[in-house]
Amino acid sequence: MPRAIRYLQGQLLILDQSIDGGLPNNPRYIRLKTYKEVIRAIKELKIRGAPLIGVAGAYGLAIAALSLKKPTVEKLITIAREISRARPTAVNLTWAINRMLKIICDSKVPASKLPQLLLKEAQDIEAQEEKKSILIGEIGAPLLKDNSRVITICNTGWLASPGIGTALGVIYTAHRQGKKLQVYVLETRPLLQGARLTAYELKQAKIPYTVITDNMIGTVMNQIDLALVGADRIARNGDTANKIGTLSLAIVAHYYKVPFFVVAPTSSIDLTKKTGKEIPIEHRAPTEVRILNNIYITPKDAAVYNPAFDITPNSLISGIITEKGIIRPPFTKSLLKIKDAD
Repeated sequence: MPRAIRYLQGQLLILDQSIDGGLPNNPRYIRLKTYKEVIRAIKELKIRGAPLIGVAGAYGLAIAALSLKKPTVEKLITIAREISRARPTAVNLTWAINRMLKIICDSKVPASKLPQLLLKEAQDIEAQEEKKSILIGEIGAPLLKDNSRVITICNTGWLASPGIGTALGVIYTAHRQGKKLQVYVLETRPLLQGARLTAYELKQAKIPYTVITDNMIGTVMNQIDLALVGADRIARNGDTANKIGTLSLAIVAHYYKVPFFVVAPTSSIDLTKKTGKEIPIEHRAPTEVRILNNIYITPKDAAVYNPAFDITPNSLISGIITEKGIIRPPFTKSLLKIKDAD
C-alpha cells in the first residue's frame, strides 16, 4: 500500500492532497523541512485525514527537536502546543502530541536525549496506527457481502491514515477477500476529497466505483447496502464529528434503513467530550466555497458559511468499527470500556 507521508532524514516527504496539489491526475510530492512547514501543510490540507494528521504532528515535533542546537523542555512544550492547534476538530492530533509531551515532561529524561526519543515515539505512533488500520479492515470486512453496494464520503484510505485507512480500509480488505463490490463515492464539496482522492485510491486498487454529487444521496440510497464513514472525533456518547455532509448521509441512510457505520481507530475517541455539542468545529475560509479551479462560482463578495465538519448523533449510527471490535449502541459504556483497555 502506498504512503502519503514518509520520514526521511529530518524531513517529511508528503503527497500533496490540497485541491491544487495535483491529485488525482498529476500527483505532486513535497518536502517539509521544519515544523512550521508541517503546521502549514496540515492547515492547508496538504496533509489531511485524522489519523494521518496525528502522525504528521508527531513527526513535526520530532523534526523541531532534531533541529534545535540545545533542545529544552520549555521550548519543546511551546512547539507542541503550537502544532496541536493546527486543526481543532480531529482529536488524533492532540492525542499524538500528548504522547510526545509525556516524554518531554519526563523529569528522568535528559534534554539531550529528547530528539531521538521523540523521533522514535513518532515512528511508534505511525507503526501502531498502521497496525490498527489492518485490524479495523479485518474486523469490518465481514459486514460486506459479495456484490455489496457501499456508499462513503470524503477520503478514508491510505491518503488519510497510515496503512490501509479506516472506512476504505474495510473496503480494501473485503476486496482482497475476493468480494465483488460497488462503491458510491460522494464528491464531498467544497474541496472534493471524495471525487479527487477516494476515486483516485479506488481506481489504483481496481475497485469499481461511481462518483456522485453530494445532493444525489436521496436518489441512490435505495440501492445501497451499507454506509461507511470515517471520524475526526467521537464523543463519549457516540456522537461523531466527520467531514461536512456526513450528517446528511446518515439521515438519508436512516430513512432508508441502510446500516450506517463509523470506522475509526480508538485514537479518534475523546472521552473528555460528553456529547457532540462539545466538539469544536473548524470553520474554514469563504474562498473554498467561492472559488473552484481558480474561478469564482459565486459573486466575489458572497456571504459564505463553511464549517469543515458536522456532528452525526449516536441515534443514527449502527455501530463504530475500531481495531478492538465493533461497538454497538448504547455507546457510552462500550466506549469507556474500550478506552480503559488502551
